[in-house]
Amino acid sequence: MTAINFKREIADTLDHTIERTTKALAAEGFGILTRIDMHSKIKEKTGKEVIPTVILGACNPNLAYEAYTANSDVASLLPCNAVIREVAPGKMSVEFIKPTSMMKVLGDANLTALAAEADTRIERALANV
Repeated sequence: MTAINFKREIADTLDHTIERTTKALAAEGFGILTRIDMHSKIKEKTGKEVIPTVILGACNPNLAYEAYTANSDVASLLPCNAVIREVAPGKMSVEFIKPTSMMKVLGDANLTALAAEADTRIERALANV
């Protein structure tokens, strides 16, 4: 874990790790709103290569609703990102943004406290990837 995310490495393929991540997040009430194949987009837009990296935009609608109704500025910080990156052949890094770190940006202590529930759910999901 770093100041901004929860992170672990697993032995698996990129596609299977994405599937495992999606299921683990779903078990905690998060759905995937977006998927960005960053390595493909970088290649398409710049012609440059980066390691296989996929960004999933995950959202728990109930927690998002609570956060948004508490402070609508939170919309610029949603959804929560999950990053799956190949760090070596057959070795994936799975990284989930830490919601409390994002909410601290707004300087709203109540919102940060509310994000602690999302932290707990995301940590559990990561443990189950």
